[in-house]
Amino acid sequence: MGYDNGDSVLTVNRMDSGTGGMIAAPRWVLLCVALAWPPLQGCGLVYDALQYVAPAATDELDAICRRQRVQIGMAVEPFRPFVFPAIWTDEGSRVTGLDVELVRHIVEALSQQCGRPVTPVLHLVRFRDLFLHLSEGRLDLFVSAVPSNVPIRDWAGFAYSIPYFQHGGLSAVTRRPEVLDRIRQRLQARSEMPPKAPAGDEVLAGLAVAVQNGTASQHYAVANLHTSRLVLCDSLPAAFESAESSDAPGIDVILGARPVLEYMIARVKKEWRLLAYGDGKTFFLTRGQYAVVMSEESYRLRWFVNGVIFRLDESGQLERMRARWMDEPYAFPRRAAVEGLPFDVEKMVIQYSQGACRSDRAR
Repeated sequence: MGYDNGDSVLTVNRMDSGTGGMIAAPRWVLLCVALAWPPLQGCGLVYDALQYVAPAATDELDAICRRQRVQIGMAVEPFRPFVFPAIWTDEGSRVTGLDVELVRHIVEALSQQCGRPVTPVLHLVRFRDLFLHLSEGRLDLFVSAVPSNVPIRDWAGFAYSIPYFQHGGLSAVTRRPEVLDRIRQRLQARSEMPPKAPAGDEVLAGLAVAVQNGTASQHYAVANLHTSRLVLCDSLPAAFESAESSDAPGIDVILGARPVLEYMIARVKKEWRLLAYGDGKTFFLTRGQYAVVMSEESYRLRWFVNGVIFRLDESGQLERMRARWMDEPYAFPRRAAVEGLPFDVEKMVIQYSQGACRSDRAR
C-alpha cells in the first residue's frame, strides 16, 4: 500500500504471521507507528526496518546525451574577439570568436562522451539575461568572456569552470588627450606614495565613466567609483557611438574588459587609447579570469567541461586558440562563414539594435 501527501516518502518493512511486504508511508504514519509501538509488540506485529527513499537526482550529462542537444547561451552584444557580431551567409546565420571555438571543442567532446552526435543549440541573448536564462533551466551553460573571480551579488549561486583565459581584467579607454594626460598625472602622483587602496575611485574622480549594463564593468563601477558620473550603456558599441556623438551624454572614458578594449582600439577604434602609466604600462582596475558558467548543481557537467579545458591547455591547443584570435590578422566574417556556429534568428533579440546610453540617475 502506498501513500503520497507531497512529503518525503518512507518505506516500512512489515512482517506479520501471514504475509511480508513493503509499505510506503508518509511521516505522519511513522509518528503513529512510534506512538503505537508497545501495543503492537504485544499483538505480535513487528516493524523491523524503516528506510528513507530519496528522489533520484537528474544527471545533466546523461540528459544532454539523451536529447543529443546542448543548450548554450552567448551574448548577442559583440565582445570581440571572444564573440563577434553575427553574420548572414548563404547557409544561414553564423557567429564566431574565441568563445565559439571553445564551444566547438566542448561539443565535440560531448559527442565522443555520448557515443553519438550532439548538436549545439545557440541562444544569442543580452548579456544581462544570460544568468536569468541559466537559472530558469533554458541553458545548460553559457560563455561570453565572463570573469569568475569577481564578487558580484547578482552572479552568486552559479558555478564556473576552470579558467580558459587568465589575462583578463578591467581597464579603460579614452579618445580625449586631456583626459589621458590627467590620468597619467594622477597615476604618477600615486606611484610616488606608499601603496594604498585601489586606484580606481581616485584616478577616475570627476570623470564621466561609461559601462555596459549588467557586465562586470558596471558592477565594479557601482561598488568602487563613488566620485565618478556613471553612464549606463546597452552595449559596448553603444558606448563608443555615444562618446563620439555630441547629442549623447558626455563620456570621458569607457570602462570594460581589457582584451576586448585592446582588440577594439587596435583594429576598429584606432583613435582611442588605453589608460596607462607614464611608462606605457596599461592601467588595470582589477584582474579577471574568464570561465564557462553553469548551474551550481551541474556537478558532472562541470567536471566534464573542466576536463575539456584542461586537456586543451595541457596540449597547447588553448594557447594556440588565444593567439589565433588575439594576435593574427584576419577578417572575422570569413571565419564565421567557414567555421562559425549557426543560431536561430527568430529567438534572438533584434540584431544590432545596440541600444543607447543614459546617465545613472540612481547613484
